[in-house]
Amino acid sequence: MSALRTGRSTRRRPARTTGTLPPEGSKAALGRDHSLPVRQWPITLVLAVVGIGLAITSRADFRYGLLVIGGAMVLGALLRLLLPEVGMLAVRSRFTDVLVLLCFATVIVVLALVAQPDPWLRLPQVEDIGTYIGQRH
Repeated sequence: MSALRTGRSTRRRPARTTGTLPPEGSKAALGRDHSLPVRQWPITLVLAVVGIGLAITSRADFRYGLLVIGGAMVLGALLRLLLPEVGMLAVRSRFTDVLVLLCFATVIVVLALVAQPDPWLRLPQVEDIGTYIGQRH
């Protein structure tokens, strides 16, 4: 009796998982004739901007550095959204990568703006956070 008549599949499952498919857009941005940092220029650019932000944080007001780091996250999200191939900047699906990078950017920028002393942005909910987590005045 053939497998088609019985309705059963003839494919057997592999004994172990051999790998997963890479995310969409994970090919290198440039060909193999370039060096690795150049081939992977999108993540190299984002990491360079993060490095600049860290340098600014250590040398000047930490808020400026954190704003640059948040800007690097937005840059990464834009590169992932707009470019067809971004190499190692692609981790999951395009939607997930962009959403996570924008969430990280938002959190970093908002926390930089509301940081004490002398916050640049006043959010009453955040100013009273000590009472929410159990500290009393």
